[in-house]
Amino acid sequence: MEPEARLSRRRLLRAASAAAVVGGAGSAVAPAPVGAQLAGAQLRRVASRPIKPGGEAVPVVGLGSWITFNVGNDRQGRDACAEVMRAFFASGGRMIDSSPMYGSSQAVIGAGLKKLGMPGVLFAATKVWTASGASGPAQIEESRLLWGVEKFDLLQVHNILAWEKHLETLRAMKAAGRVRYIGVTTSHGMRHAEIERIMATQPIDFVQVTYNVADREVEQRILPLAAEKGMAVIANRPFREGALIEELKNRKLPDFAAEIDCAGWPQFLLKFIVSHPAITCAIPATSRVDHVVENMGAALGRAPDPAMRQRMAAYVRGL
Repeated sequence: MEPEARLSRRRLLRAASAAAVVGGAGSAVAPAPVGAQLAGAQLRRVASRPIKPGGEAVPVVGLGSWITFNVGNDRQGRDACAEVMRAFFASGGRMIDSSPMYGSSQAVIGAGLKKLGMPGVLFAATKVWTASGASGPAQIEESRLLWGVEKFDLLQVHNILAWEKHLETLRAMKAAGRVRYIGVTTSHGMRHAEIERIMATQPIDFVQVTYNVADREVEQRILPLAAEKGMAVIANRPFREGALIEELKNRKLPDFAAEIDCAGWPQFLLKFIVSHPAITCAIPATSRVDHVVENMGAALGRAPDPAMRQRMAAYVRGL
Protein backbone atom coordinates (compact mmCIF):
# COMPACT_ATOMS: atom_id res chain seq x y z
CA MET A 1 0.00 0.00 0.00
CA GLU A 2 1.47 3.31 -1.07
CA PRO A 3 1.52 6.28 1.34
CA GLU A 4 -1.55 8.48 0.86
CA ALA A 5 -2.46 12.03 1.80
CA ARG A 6 -3.75 12.43 5.33
CA LEU A 7 -7.31 13.47 6.07
CA SER A 8 -8.42 14.72 9.47
CA ARG A 9 -11.12 12.93 11.44
CA ARG A 10 -13.12 16.18 11.58
CA ARG A 11 -13.10 16.51 7.79
CA LEU A 12 -14.10 12.87 7.36
CA LEU A 13 -16.99 13.31 9.78
CA ARG A 14 -18.17 16.37 7.87
CA ALA A 15 -17.94 14.37 4.65
CA ALA A 16 -19.86 11.47 6.18
CA SER A 17 -22.74 13.66 7.27
CA ALA A 18 -22.92 15.79 4.14
CA ALA A 19 -22.05 13.57 1.19
CA ALA A 20 -23.92 11.14 -0.95
CA VAL A 21 -22.60 9.25 -3.95
CA VAL A 22 -22.89 9.04 -7.69
CA GLY A 23 -25.31 6.78 -9.53
CA GLY A 24 -23.72 4.84 -12.39
CA ALA A 25 -22.62 1.67 -14.10
CA GLY A 26 -23.84 -1.73 -13.01
CA SER A 27 -26.81 -0.30 -11.08
CA ALA A 28 -29.93 1.77 -11.66
CA VAL A 29 -28.74 5.28 -12.49
CA ALA A 30 -29.80 8.28 -10.38
CA PRO A 31 -28.86 11.95 -10.73
CA ALA A 32 -25.51 12.79 -9.10
CA PRO A 33 -26.19 13.97 -5.52
CA VAL A 34 -24.67 17.09 -3.95
CA GLY A 35 -21.73 15.22 -2.42
CA ALA A 36 -20.70 13.38 -5.59
CA GLN A 37 -17.55 15.40 -6.25
CA LEU A 38 -16.38 14.95 -2.67
CA ALA A 39 -17.02 11.20 -2.87
CA GLY A 40 -14.97 10.99 -6.07
CA ALA A 41 -12.12 12.94 -4.51
CA GLN A 42 -12.11 10.66 -1.48
CA LEU A 43 -12.11 7.59 -3.68
CA ARG A 44 -8.93 8.78 -5.39
CA ARG A 45 -7.20 9.44 -2.07
CA VAL A 46 -7.64 6.08 -0.38
CA ALA A 47 -5.13 3.27 -0.79
CA SER A 48 -6.33 0.56 -3.17
CA ARG A 49 -5.15 -2.84 -4.39
CA PRO A 50 -5.65 -4.47 -7.78
CA ILE A 51 -7.93 -7.50 -7.95
CA LYS A 52 -5.78 -8.95 -10.70
CA PRO A 53 -2.20 -7.91 -11.48
CA GLY A 54 -2.50 -4.72 -13.48
CA GLY A 55 -6.30 -4.78 -13.29
CA GLU A 56 -9.15 -3.05 -11.49
CA ALA A 57 -8.35 -1.85 -7.98
CA VAL A 58 -10.56 -1.65 -4.88
CA PRO A 59 -9.93 0.33 -1.68
CA VAL A 60 -8.17 -1.73 0.97
CA VAL A 61 -10.96 -1.17 3.52
CA GLY A 62 -14.45 -2.41 2.72
CA LEU A 63 -17.66 -2.86 4.72
CA GLY A 64 -18.97 -6.10 6.19
CA SER A 65 -22.60 -6.65 7.21
CA TRP A 66 -22.55 -9.69 9.52
CA ILE A 67 -24.73 -8.95 12.61
CA THR A 68 -24.57 -5.16 12.24
CA PHE A 69 -26.99 -4.93 9.30
CA ASN A 70 -29.35 -7.64 10.53
CA VAL A 71 -31.96 -5.16 11.78
CA GLY A 72 -35.06 -6.58 10.14
CA ASN A 73 -37.77 -4.05 9.36
CA ASP A 74 -36.83 -1.67 12.15
CA ARG A 75 -36.99 1.74 10.46
CA GLN A 76 -34.51 3.42 12.76
CA GLY A 77 -32.05 0.56 12.33
CA ARG A 78 -32.38 0.64 8.55
CA ASP A 79 -31.88 4.40 8.46
CA ALA A 80 -28.75 4.02 10.61
CA CYS A 81 -27.36 1.40 8.21
CA ALA A 82 -28.06 3.67 5.24
CA GLU A 83 -26.10 6.44 6.95
CA VAL A 84 -23.21 4.05 7.56
CA MET A 85 -23.18 3.26 3.84
CA ARG A 86 -23.38 6.97 2.99
CA ALA A 87 -20.35 7.68 5.19
CA PHE A 88 -18.53 4.65 3.78
CA PHE A 89 -18.92 5.79 0.18
CA ALA A 90 -18.17 9.42 1.05
CA SER A 91 -14.93 8.28 2.68
CA GLY A 92 -13.84 6.45 -0.48
CA GLY A 93 -15.19 2.95 0.16
CA ARG A 94 -16.49 0.58 -2.53
CA MET A 95 -16.76 -3.08 -1.46
CA ILE A 96 -19.77 -4.12 0.63
CA ASP A 97 -19.89 -7.81 1.53
CA SER A 98 -22.90 -9.83 2.67
CA SER A 99 -24.51 -13.28 2.57
CA PRO A 100 -27.92 -14.99 2.70
CA MET A 101 -26.67 -16.29 6.07
CA TYR A 102 -26.77 -12.78 7.53
CA GLY A 103 -30.50 -12.57 8.23
CA SER A 104 -32.03 -9.36 6.88
CA SER A 105 -28.66 -7.80 5.97
CA GLN A 106 -29.10 -8.09 2.21
CA ALA A 107 -32.54 -6.46 2.28
CA VAL A 108 -31.17 -3.71 4.51
CA ILE A 109 -28.28 -3.11 2.12
CA GLY A 110 -30.70 -2.95 -0.78
CA ALA A 111 -32.90 -0.41 1.00
CA GLY A 112 -29.86 1.70 1.84
CA LEU A 113 -28.52 1.60 -1.71
CA LYS A 114 -31.91 2.70 -3.05
CA LYS A 115 -32.00 5.57 -0.56
CA LEU A 116 -28.53 6.66 -1.69
CA GLY A 117 -29.39 6.57 -5.39
CA MET A 118 -27.68 3.25 -6.21
CA PRO A 119 -24.06 4.48 -6.01
CA GLY A 120 -22.08 3.67 -9.12
CA VAL A 121 -18.89 3.21 -7.10
CA LEU A 122 -20.39 0.17 -5.33
CA PHE A 123 -18.48 -3.12 -5.55
CA ALA A 124 -21.25 -5.58 -4.61
CA ALA A 125 -20.06 -8.83 -3.03
CA THR A 126 -22.29 -11.54 -1.67
CA LYS A 127 -22.37 -15.32 -1.34
CA VAL A 128 -24.32 -18.44 -2.10
CA TRP A 129 -25.10 -20.46 1.04
CA THR A 130 -27.20 -23.56 0.62
CA ALA A 131 -26.44 -27.26 0.90
CA SER A 132 -28.27 -27.91 -2.37
CA GLY A 133 -26.39 -27.10 -5.54
CA ALA A 134 -29.67 -27.09 -7.43
CA SER A 135 -31.09 -24.29 -5.26
CA GLY A 136 -28.05 -22.05 -5.71
CA PRO A 137 -29.29 -20.12 -8.78
CA ALA A 138 -32.61 -19.26 -7.12
CA GLN A 139 -30.88 -18.06 -3.98
CA ILE A 140 -28.48 -15.91 -5.99
CA GLU A 141 -31.37 -14.34 -7.89
CA GLU A 142 -33.19 -13.62 -4.62
CA SER A 143 -30.03 -11.93 -3.33
CA ARG A 144 -29.77 -9.83 -6.49
CA LEU A 145 -33.34 -8.64 -6.10
CA LEU A 146 -32.79 -7.80 -2.44
CA TRP A 147 -29.73 -5.71 -3.29
CA GLY A 148 -31.47 -4.15 -6.29
CA VAL A 149 -28.39 -4.45 -8.52
CA GLU A 150 -28.19 -5.48 -12.14
CA LYS A 151 -25.54 -8.05 -11.28
CA PHE A 152 -23.00 -8.73 -8.56
CA ASP A 153 -19.37 -7.83 -8.90
CA LEU A 154 -18.37 -10.84 -6.78
CA LEU A 155 -20.16 -14.06 -5.87
CA GLN A 156 -18.56 -16.39 -3.34
CA VAL A 157 -19.35 -19.87 -2.03
CA HIS A 158 -19.96 -19.23 1.66
CA ASN A 159 -17.85 -21.43 3.94
CA ILE A 160 -17.29 -23.70 0.91
CA LEU A 161 -20.69 -25.33 1.47
CA ALA A 162 -21.43 -27.62 -1.52
CA TRP A 163 -18.65 -25.77 -3.29
CA GLU A 164 -18.27 -28.14 -6.25
CA LYS A 165 -21.83 -27.62 -7.48
CA HIS A 166 -21.91 -23.92 -6.63
CA LEU A 167 -18.65 -23.21 -8.43
CA GLU A 168 -20.13 -24.83 -11.54
CA THR A 169 -22.99 -22.33 -11.30
CA LEU A 170 -20.67 -19.39 -10.67
CA ARG A 171 -18.35 -20.30 -13.54
CA ALA A 172 -21.32 -20.48 -15.91
CA MET A 173 -22.60 -17.13 -14.67
CA LYS A 174 -19.19 -15.54 -15.17
CA ALA A 175 -18.91 -16.94 -18.68
CA ALA A 176 -22.34 -15.48 -19.47
CA GLY A 177 -21.37 -12.06 -18.09
CA ARG A 178 -23.78 -12.30 -15.14
CA VAL A 179 -21.07 -11.86 -12.50
CA ARG A 180 -17.61 -10.34 -12.76
CA TYR A 181 -15.61 -12.35 -10.21
CA ILE A 182 -16.08 -15.60 -8.28
CA GLY A 183 -14.53 -17.06 -5.17
CA VAL A 184 -14.81 -19.10 -1.98
CA THR A 185 -14.83 -18.19 1.70
CA THR A 186 -14.08 -19.56 5.13
CA SER A 187 -13.76 -18.01 8.57
CA HIS A 188 -12.56 -18.68 12.12
CA GLY A 189 -9.54 -20.55 10.74
CA MET A 190 -11.62 -23.51 9.59
CA ARG A 191 -11.03 -25.87 6.65
CA HIS A 192 -7.82 -24.27 5.50
CA ALA A 193 -6.56 -27.47 3.88
CA GLU A 194 -9.67 -27.67 1.70
CA ILE A 195 -9.43 -23.98 0.84
CA GLU A 196 -5.84 -24.56 -0.31
CA ARG A 197 -6.94 -27.47 -2.48
CA ILE A 198 -9.64 -25.34 -4.13
CA MET A 199 -7.19 -22.51 -4.68
CA ALA A 200 -4.68 -24.88 -6.25
CA THR A 201 -7.14 -26.57 -8.60
CA GLN A 202 -10.02 -24.19 -9.40
CA PRO A 203 -10.07 -21.05 -11.58
CA ILE A 204 -11.33 -18.60 -8.93
CA ASP A 205 -10.64 -14.88 -8.58
CA PHE A 206 -11.12 -14.34 -4.84
CA VAL A 207 -10.62 -16.15 -1.55
CA GLN A 208 -11.97 -14.83 1.75
CA VAL A 209 -10.38 -15.90 5.04
CA THR A 210 -10.01 -14.74 8.63
CA TYR A 211 -6.91 -12.62 9.12
CA ASN A 212 -5.97 -10.20 11.87
CA VAL A 213 -3.08 -9.48 14.21
CA ALA A 214 -4.10 -12.39 16.47
CA ASP A 215 -5.15 -14.89 13.77
CA ARG A 216 -2.24 -15.27 11.38
CA GLU A 217 -2.28 -18.91 10.27
CA VAL A 218 -3.09 -17.92 6.68
CA GLU A 219 0.32 -16.24 6.41
CA GLN A 220 1.92 -19.67 6.21
CA ARG A 221 0.31 -21.16 3.11
CA ILE A 222 -2.90 -19.48 1.96
CA LEU A 223 -1.61 -15.94 1.44
CA PRO A 224 1.54 -17.09 -0.41
CA LEU A 225 -0.59 -19.36 -2.62
CA ALA A 226 -2.99 -16.50 -3.37
CA ALA A 227 -0.05 -14.32 -4.39
CA GLU A 228 1.32 -17.11 -6.59
CA LYS A 229 -2.05 -17.64 -8.28
CA GLY A 230 -2.86 -13.94 -8.64
CA MET A 231 -5.98 -14.27 -6.48
CA ALA A 232 -7.50 -11.40 -4.53
CA VAL A 233 -7.87 -11.93 -0.77
CA ILE A 234 -10.60 -10.51 1.47
CA ALA A 235 -9.82 -10.52 5.20
CA ASN A 236 -12.85 -11.15 7.39
CA ARG A 237 -13.15 -10.82 11.19
CA PRO A 238 -10.47 -8.08 11.34
CA PHE A 239 -11.51 -7.23 14.91
CA ARG A 240 -12.74 -10.71 15.91
CA GLU A 241 -16.28 -9.29 15.89
CA GLY A 242 -15.16 -6.51 18.23
CA ALA A 243 -13.37 -8.71 20.75
CA LEU A 244 -9.93 -7.33 19.82
CA ILE A 245 -11.13 -3.74 20.18
CA GLU A 246 -12.64 -4.59 23.56
CA GLU A 247 -9.40 -6.17 24.76
CA LEU A 248 -7.27 -3.25 23.63
CA LYS A 249 -9.47 -0.22 24.26
CA ASN A 250 -7.99 0.49 27.70
CA ARG A 251 -4.43 -0.23 26.60
CA LYS A 252 -2.07 2.48 25.51
CA LEU A 253 -1.66 2.87 21.78
CA PRO A 254 2.09 2.67 21.14
CA ASP A 255 3.89 5.92 20.41
CA PHE A 256 5.15 4.48 17.13
CA ALA A 257 1.54 4.33 15.85
CA ALA A 258 2.00 8.00 14.93
CA GLU A 259 4.68 6.93 12.42
CA ILE A 260 1.96 5.20 10.36
CA ASP A 261 -0.74 7.81 10.98
CA CYS A 262 -2.92 5.73 13.30
CA ALA A 263 -5.39 7.69 15.42
CA GLY A 264 -6.61 4.69 17.42
CA TRP A 265 -6.69 0.93 17.79
CA PRO A 266 -9.12 0.22 14.90
CA GLN A 267 -6.80 1.92 12.42
CA PHE A 268 -3.77 0.21 13.98
CA LEU A 269 -5.39 -3.24 13.61
CA LEU A 270 -6.63 -2.57 10.09
CA LYS A 271 -3.32 -1.15 8.87
CA PHE A 272 -1.59 -4.30 10.09
CA ILE A 273 -3.97 -6.38 7.94
CA VAL A 274 -4.07 -4.35 4.75
CA SER A 275 -0.32 -3.72 4.69
CA HIS A 276 0.24 -7.42 4.00
CA PRO A 277 1.04 -7.51 0.26
CA ALA A 278 -1.33 -10.42 -0.41
CA ILE A 279 -4.38 -8.78 1.17
CA THR A 280 -6.71 -6.95 -1.19
CA CYS A 281 -9.38 -5.72 1.22
CA ALA A 282 -10.45 -6.04 4.87
CA ILE A 283 -14.17 -5.89 5.68
CA PRO A 284 -14.89 -4.59 9.20
CA ALA A 285 -18.59 -4.43 10.07
CA THR A 286 -20.19 -1.61 12.01
CA SER A 287 -23.54 0.05 12.61
CA ARG A 288 -22.04 3.44 13.53
CA VAL A 289 -21.07 6.31 11.25
CA ASP A 290 -18.14 7.42 13.44
CA HIS A 291 -16.75 3.90 13.40
CA VAL A 292 -16.97 3.47 9.62
CA VAL A 293 -15.23 6.83 9.15
CA GLU A 294 -12.50 5.80 11.58
CA ASN A 295 -12.10 2.45 9.83
CA MET A 296 -11.76 4.13 6.44
CA GLY A 297 -8.94 6.21 7.91
CA ALA A 298 -6.83 3.04 7.78
CA ALA A 299 -6.74 3.48 3.99
CA LEU A 300 -5.11 6.89 4.39
CA GLY A 301 -1.68 8.06 5.49
CA ARG A 302 1.54 6.12 5.81
CA ALA A 303 1.52 2.32 5.67
CA PRO A 304 3.56 -0.14 7.76
CA ASP A 305 6.61 -1.69 6.12
CA PRO A 306 7.63 -5.28 7.00
CA ALA A 307 9.73 -4.17 9.98
CA MET A 308 6.87 -2.07 11.32
CA ARG A 309 4.44 -4.96 10.90
CA GLN A 310 6.67 -7.12 13.08
CA ARG A 311 6.85 -4.34 15.64
CA MET A 312 3.05 -3.99 15.67
CA ALA A 313 2.47 -7.72 16.13
CA ALA A 314 5.06 -7.94 18.90
CA TYR A 315 3.49 -5.01 20.75
CA VAL A 316 0.03 -6.58 20.71
CA ARG A 317 1.43 -9.97 21.80
CA GLY A 318 3.10 -8.29 24.74
CA LEU A 319 -0.06 -6.70 26.10
